[in-house]
Amino acid sequence: MIDLSAIRVELSGCFLLQVAIVLLGLFFRFPYFIQDVQYVLAKLKVRRCLLKYMQTNFTILERFLEAARTQPDKPFIHFKDETFTYRDADALSNKAARVFLQSGLVKQGDTVAMLVGNEPMFVWLWLGLVKIGCSAAFLNYNIRSKSLLHCFSCSGANTLVAAAELQDAVEEVLPSLLEQQVSVYILADGCKAAGVESFREKMSQASSEPLSRDLRSHLTLQSPAAYIYTSGTTGLPKAAVITHARLWVMCWIQLLTGVNSRDVIYVSLPLYHSAGFMGVTGAIERGITVALRSKFSASQFWDDCRKYNATVIQYIGETMRYLCNTPKVRRDRSHKVRLAIGNGIRADVWRDFISRFGNVEIRELYGATEGNFALLNYSGKIGAIGRDTFLNKRFFPHAVIKYNVERGEPVRDSSGFCIEADKGEPGLLVSEISVRAPFSGYVRDLQQTERKKLHNVFKRGDVYFNTGDLMRIDEDHFIYFQDRVGDTFRWKGENVATTEVADVISLAGCVKEATVYGVKVPGQEGRAGMAAVTLRDGLKFDSVDVFKHVENFLPAYARPRFMRIQSSLDVTGTFKHLKVKLVEEGFNPNLITDPVYFLDEKEKNYIPLMMDIFNGVNLGEIKI
Repeated sequence: MIDLSAIRVELSGCFLLQVAIVLLGLFFRFPYFIQDVQYVLAKLKVRRCLLKYMQTNFTILERFLEAARTQPDKPFIHFKDETFTYRDADALSNKAARVFLQSGLVKQGDTVAMLVGNEPMFVWLWLGLVKIGCSAAFLNYNIRSKSLLHCFSCSGANTLVAAAELQDAVEEVLPSLLEQQVSVYILADGCKAAGVESFREKMSQASSEPLSRDLRSHLTLQSPAAYIYTSGTTGLPKAAVITHARLWVMCWIQLLTGVNSRDVIYVSLPLYHSAGFMGVTGAIERGITVALRSKFSASQFWDDCRKYNATVIQYIGETMRYLCNTPKVRRDRSHKVRLAIGNGIRADVWRDFISRFGNVEIRELYGATEGNFALLNYSGKIGAIGRDTFLNKRFFPHAVIKYNVERGEPVRDSSGFCIEADKGEPGLLVSEISVRAPFSGYVRDLQQTERKKLHNVFKRGDVYFNTGDLMRIDEDHFIYFQDRVGDTFRWKGENVATTEVADVISLAGCVKEATVYGVKVPGQEGRAGMAAVTLRDGLKFDSVDVFKHVENFLPAYARPRFMRIQSSLDVTGTFKHLKVKLVEEGFNPNLITDPVYFLDEKEKNYIPLMMDIFNGVNLGEIKI
């Protein structure tokens, strides 16, 4: 008698074993598949949530008021030795809003310019403005004179609020402001300058009672919430429009990276920049506490994290490298930080950071203040900024396309359409502009707004956002940042990525920091590489060692022909290197007071650039 039940069990077992083998094979072939799917599903959930909020005009302010009602006594902001609860923040922003209303100069839909550093008042002012249906323009507190006037003017504001410590900067441009009949307030208890009023004085006398919702009834998620300026590394800053919808998308970064309601986020990046502001508004979305610092300090960073029991930190640009360069101490791993969110961390710094400070999860992002698309490295692959997957491209259309660096434009086929870059080939990242992924552009600058658009990319009539960034996708579908389009230059028929070269030079023994750029050489095609470097404390420029280093790690065309030694490198408020002046001065000893060295292949050394060498290069007598 044949036992059919035993056969069924055996066949069932074989089938399950086969399924397990297939799944195991798929896992080894596509190890990131589950993460890829989870990430796209999370983004689609966020999109659905945004559509729901758009129907009810539910802004991040409404989420803040919700938190103030449900958890009024929860700490919202720690600043120095003060703590402000959600209830405190609600009351103080009500008072700020009433100052604007009582002045009679700020009306629904107006924009107020804020020249304020990292302090709780920054948050009270912005919340107060949204409560009365207005927006704010966040001015970079490092800018002065003409740049300051330019940024103020393009915001369309007729009111300026400035921090007490920035009164000198205001007084420098005060005649121009008063000539334009601008209302000027200073966050001080009193003010001696004619035409300037004390905001704090008026705020102390204002009521903290809630304001009518009717004051902001005209707001939709398409209304501007803030104007945030690009860093201006290549010219005057441009004001990007941050709508309430766009602000929600920025806020959800914390949700997507795993921030939960028990976390405390440490924010030391400038609030006038999208990263710092996103830290605070993202905290509102999560209903968590912010530990706010007036300015980033590498020496005080971890002490602050311990003091406030921070579990999440933000980083941008070089801040992680600054932390790794601090002297090692026993307490390096004595902290509660579990998550770091930011962008711009180099692979070597990433490894150094987790090796020294412990198993902190790093979530590297990619995005632009004005952009309509973002990437997230959710898999933890060191050096990558995200993944190139079919699902992500299907629901959030984007591409890395072939780009001609020399001509400064995308490569197009015989039909006039762009071509996707091959695996491993650097290309331009573009993202489709649509109703679901809008590009709001720059305030009062249609020309610059249009310059960021690419038309007829893959079909007639389509429009894509030009990120201006070159990316590379590897065989495992990881995406790596290569360079800014304007920073990449061509030399000896090859494209030179300045970021990659700078990363290599920074690893030389005596070099602390490096920035790389291309300079014009008479009679030569393209641009020759030049590096401006700072040296490690107590060390001199070891020209022979640096030559050996670049020879070992860089191809001949990518080796900087000139090396400029500086005491410091000029950076923006978010630690991006300023190269405009460096490029203008080139390698001309008549314009440069810093020591400059010339790469001598025969001597296998960087030798001092004397006038005879300079003249020889310019006349074509010395080959480079």
